[in-house]
Amino acid sequence: MPSRPGLVFRGKVLPETSLVMAIVNRTPDSFFDKGRTYSLQAALDRVDQVVAEGAHIVDIGGVKAAPGEEVSAAEEADRVLPVVEAVRAKHPTLVLSVDTFRASVAEQVLAAGADLVNDAWECPEPDTFDVAASFGAGVVCTHAGHLPPRTRPHRIAYPDVVADVVGTLSGLAARAVAAGVARESVLIDPGHDFGKNTRHSLLLTRHTSALVETGWPVLMALSRKDFVGEVLDLLPDDRLEGTLAATAVCAFQGARVFRAHDVAATVRVLRMVDAIRGIAPPVVNVRGLA
Repeated sequence: MPSRPGLVFRGKVLPETSLVMAIVNRTPDSFFDKGRTYSLQAALDRVDQVVAEGAHIVDIGGVKAAPGEEVSAAEEADRVLPVVEAVRAKHPTLVLSVDTFRASVAEQVLAAGADLVNDAWECPEPDTFDVAASFGAGVVCTHAGHLPPRTRPHRIAYPDVVADVVGTLSGLAARAVAAGVARESVLIDPGHDFGKNTRHSLLLTRHTSALVETGWPVLMALSRKDFVGEVLDLLPDDRLEGTLAATAVCAFQGARVFRAHDVAATVRVLRMVDAIRGIAPPVVNVRGLA
């Protein structure tokens, strides 16, 4: 079977198969879940559910990506810290990620036991890499169209979006390693929808292999996003099939981690793609042998 770059987060070694990062939002206004896991107990119940469904990583978010009500760093920390603390105690071997663009929040959640900082906005606070390195934690480097956090793109254009994404992410990943983050703890994410129109996101999906060829493990955050909705003219509740189709295309080209709302379905799709690629064997193999 083909070997893949190792992924290790604070001593937790992940398998070489394709991996699922489950989304758990402690926000009242996220575009898909719309507050279903805003209460602490609902968030903790959701973590238990996605772990049972096969998630390898759980990503906790306290601020929605889109524009909206201002959330201070203190409020963000108040939302995510109790989840991190409770999950770390109950699931000591689970890789736990926090979706934040603030170095101060990253420091608090890493001190509470998180393993990975998922920064979706091109690291607007450079200290984030230093903070992650000081805890031996990992980082996700994401292309966001060079926009400030929580900004929607407007008539954004690139001479070559694939080249821009590859160059930006290679630079961010190198900066993270220079700050002391272990190479095997760095992921890159092309940032579908972030600073991009639908045609940009489709082009990046089609050219996933260009990201894989950088040598950095690739994370794809495709789940129910607007580019899927615009292709199919569907609202978020009806975007599962489109999401899974994009997931299969990216996985077949070698993307490694998939941030997902629909964990069980994504696990199954990735298991099938991995078997086709020769990354993992069938779970059962009796046909024609009995």
